Amino acid sequence: MIDREKVLAALEGYDLEKAKIGMVASHSALDVCDGAVEEGFRTLGICQKGREKTYAGYFRCQRDASGKAVRGVVDECWVLGKFREMMMPEYQQRLREENVLFVPNRSFTSYIDLREIEDDFVVPLVGSRDLLRSEERGEERDYYWLLEKAGMPFPKRIVDPNEIDGLVIVKLHHKVKKLERGFFTAASHEEYRKKSEALIAGDVITEEDLRDARIEEYVIGPVFNLDFFYSPLETKMERIELIGVDWRFETSLDGHVRLPATQQMTLSGSQETPEYTVCGHNSATMRESLIEEAFALAEKYVKATQEHYEKGIIGPFCLQTCVDKDLKFHIYDVAPRVGGGTNVHMWVGHPYGNTTWRTNMSTGRRLAVEVRRAIETGQVDRIVT
Repeated sequence: MIDREKVLAALEGYDLEKAKIGMVASHSALDVCDGAVEEGFRTLGICQKGREKTYAGYFRCQRDASGKAVRGVVDECWVLGKFREMMMPEYQQRLREENVLFVPNRSFTSYIDLREIEDDFVVPLVGSRDLLRSEERGEERDYYWLLEKAGMPFPKRIVDPNEIDGLVIVKLHHKVKKLERGFFTAASHEEYRKKSEALIAGDVITEEDLRDARIEEYVIGPVFNLDFFYSPLETKMERIELIGVDWRFETSLDGHVRLPATQQMTLSGSQETPEYTVCGHNSATMRESLIEEAFALAEKYVKATQEHYEKGIIGPFCLQTCVDKDLKFHIYDVAPRVGGGTNVHMWVGHPYGNTTWRTNMSTGRRLAVEVRRAIETGQVDRIVT
């Protein structure tokens, strides 16, 4: 991990009155940019050629003579051949010269090698640099390791496929869409064998990835992605905030569940087994009797990160959960950064964040509020790693 003093030395060279919020222009970038603009910051998106029009065109920011944003949210775009080119020394130097505080999202850690982010990215990250690796299933200290240390609930793991005796989900990467899912479900070893063989033959998954897959009990119930925020700067109120709740749309699963069961049974070939690629999100609320338990999960997670990592979690994080028939939470994924579904509450905020702050409060805006507070109180060193 990069020496913290090296990052703080870079921060000392910043003119924080001219601080910009930067991010990889993908994933949740629009939410981060929208929140930053609302709090008076200029924004910078790192784009990849061929994928830049959303940010450099359709959502480009227009400001009036006084500097007020009157349309859009992205002030500047750097269009590179590949996202990973941003790690070149000259681009890192430009980021520092332009006083960019960088917000990590999933695209950042997917397109850039984690080792480089940990060791070579000499730009202040708003959030927890050392926790980013915990999102990678199979790492020695992945989020399952952390959940176990925290005593938090997650689906039981099935180590041997021969032991499958009820509905399970098999988690692994898609063969062709490398950053997407090749997930499938099975209720017996025989079904596991038949489905995996068909998916291998159809170039959806590989035998190697199947050997390394995580098999766990499938929790039947609604999905709630709990978008939290932890503030190391807060002194008067609770440091953990629930900003919002979202749930996701997945292809081609959501198409399958819209069909009558009798029609699903007629599907064959590539249509037979649904894919679980996330393609969108929607907003949700929970019954109020569940909210305290949700906060209890967040408290355990925050405490565990503080015990096992130097700085613990900083800023936004997402606990992805299912709720079973007994109203018990089961955590199946953790994002130690801005969640993937936060665009659902950009600009309008979310009932929970709005209620807490008495104004429109999205994850992106809450993050920018923290940056603004840190600058005004001389505590930026406490929110960057």
